[in-house]
Amino acid sequence: MAEKRKYKKRFCKYCEAKVDFIDYKDAASLKYSLSERYKIMPRRLTGNCKRHQDMISNAIKRARSAALVPYTVTRKTVVTNPFENLR
Repeated sequence: MAEKRKYKKRFCKYCEAKVDFIDYKDAASLKYSLSERYKIMPRRLTGNCKRHQDMISNAIKRARSAALVPYTVTRKTVVTNPFENLR
């Protein structure tokens, strides 16, 4: 029988930095919580706590409605680095 893999415990980087509010206008900090197709990454991959993950998801949704972050990337045109336009 195969042994269970041991994964490194992930910690919330926002709790360590004692962040109280995540601004939707700062697209450079939001890009670490987005995948290459601009989907919101889950908590198990980012290591965020529930409180900060909710803040991040709200900030990303607000940034999408303000056209700071795109909703999706088309499959036909492959982008090498989709975050280079978020400066």
